[in-house]
Amino acid sequence: MKQLPWKICLRAGVTVVLVYLACHYWSAFVHVLGVALSAASPLLVGGVIAYLANILMSTYERHFFVKRKKPIYGKLRRPVCMALAFLTVVLAVVWMLTTVLPELARCVEMIIAGLPGALTKAYNYLDEKIQLGALLKDMNLTVPGADFDWRSAITNTVSFIMTGVGGVVGAAATAVSGVVSTVATLFIAVVFSIYLLAGKEHIGGQLLQVMRTYLGDKLTDRIVYVLKVVDDSFHSFIVGQCTEALILGAMCFVGMMVFGFDYAPTISILVGFTALIPVAGAYIAGVAGAFMIFVNSPLEALLFVVFLVVLQQVEGNLVFPRVVGSSIGLPGVWVLAAVTVGGGVLGIPGMLIGVPLASAAYRLLSRDARARGMGKSLFDMPHEAKRKNPLFK
Repeated sequence: MKQLPWKICLRAGVTVVLVYLACHYWSAFVHVLGVALSAASPLLVGGVIAYLANILMSTYERHFFVKRKKPIYGKLRRPVCMALAFLTVVLAVVWMLTTVLPELARCVEMIIAGLPGALTKAYNYLDEKIQLGALLKDMNLTVPGADFDWRSAITNTVSFIMTGVGGVVGAAATAVSGVVSTVATLFIAVVFSIYLLAGKEHIGGQLLQVMRTYLGDKLTDRIVYVLKVVDDSFHSFIVGQCTEALILGAMCFVGMMVFGFDYAPTISILVGFTALIPVAGAYIAGVAGAFMIFVNSPLEALLFVVFLVVLQQVEGNLVFPRVVGSSIGLPGVWVLAAVTVGGGVLGIPGMLIGVPLASAAYRLLSRDARARGMGKSLFDMPHEAKRKNPLFK
C-alpha cells in the first residue's frame, strides 16, 4: 500500500487543528477580526478611493495625456492626471452636497408635509365613491391619517425632545468625537490612495512577485484571472451606471419641462440619483415623484407615472444597451436576484456591489461550463478583459 507523503499529512493535520481552533474559539476569532478590520479601515477605504479614482485617472491618461518620450512630460503625466481625477471627484461631491442633497431633502419635506392632505384627499375620494367611512364604521375600523391630529403630534414630539435637553451636551460631545474620527480616517485614506495611485505599477509588481514566490505561478495566474473578471465587472458597472444615471436624469428633466409637470428639477435629480440602484431605483423615484405631484393634482400624478414608464422603456431598450450593453453580462432575472440578496444583506451598498459580484460569478461559471464542454479548464480559456491588470492598470 502506497504511503502518503509527509507533507500532505502535515498539511492535513494543520488544517484540522486550525478548523478546530476556529470552531472552539469562534467568538474570540470574530472579535480579533473585528478589531483588525477596524484598525485597517482607513487603508480599506483608501483602497476603495484609489480604485474609483483610478478609473478617472486611467481615462485621462489614455485619452488626454497620451504617452510621449519627453522626460518632463512623462514625469508630469501621472501627477496631473491624478490631480484631475481627484478634482473631478471633489467637484462631484460638492455638486451633490449643494444640489442633489438639498433637492432630496426638499423632496422628503414635501412628502412629509403633503402626507396628511394626501391621506385625507384619498379617504374623501374613496368615501365619495364607495362610502368608505360607513363601511369602515360597520367594521369598527379607522383609516390612519384620516382624522389624525398632526399638529398635536408634532407639538408633543417637540416637547418630548425639549425635555431631554440635559443629554444634549453628551450627545454633542459624542457627535464631535465621531466627526473628528471620521475626518482623520478619511484623511489617512486619501493619503494612502494617493500613494497607491502614484506607484500602482510598482506596488502591483511587488504583490505579484510575493504571490508567485509563496503561492506558485499556477495559483497566482488563477487568482489574477479571477481578479481580471471581477475588475471588468465592477469597472463596467460603475462607468455604465453613472453614465446612465446622468442621461436618464437629463431625459426626465427635459420631458417634464416639455409636458409641464411640477417639481421637474427635484424629481429629475431624484430619478437620476436613484438610477444608480439597479431595478429598485426606478420604483423608488416613481413612487416618490408621483406622490409629490399627487398632493397638487391626482390626474397629473397619473400622467407622470405613464410618462416615467415610457421613459423607463426608452432607457431600457435604447440607452442601457448602448451605454452598459452586454459588458455586465448578467441576465435580468439574476440582476433582480443580486439586488434582492445584496439589499437584504447590506442595504443600499449591497444593492450596488451585488450586481457586479453576481456578474463576475456568472461570467466565471459560464466560461467554466464552456471550458468543460471542450474538455478544458476555466483557466485555459482566453480572457475577455480589455485591461491587462485588474488592480494596477
